Amino acid sequence: MTKRIAALIAAALLPSSAFAQAAGANPAGSGPIVAALGWLQGTLMGNVATAVAVIAVAMVGFMMLTGRMNWRFGATVIIGCFVLFGAGAIVSGIQSTAMVAH
Repeated sequence: MTKRIAALIAAALLPSSAFAQAAGANPAGSGPIVAALGWLQGTLMGNVATAVAVIAVAMVGFMMLTGRMNWRFGATVIIGCFVLFGAGAIVSGIQSTAMVAH
């Protein structure tokens, strides 16, 4: 009897219902929102992000040349660039880890 109760509890606690959304599946009616966010991502990850990153790194380089380098600011800029341009890889890694755990 206790094995049956344990099996029922284990079945109830399985995360299968939590992972009901398959990878790449979008909820009904979300087409325009997904398209708008895709456009925003393409814009921000393209020329805009590159220009902002170049300006930020140049600013850090100029601060180093003038001897006014704030190391915390410089590290923040470099880490921010890595996160900005590596966001796709970071999210893919998290998603693949979540799928393996399932």
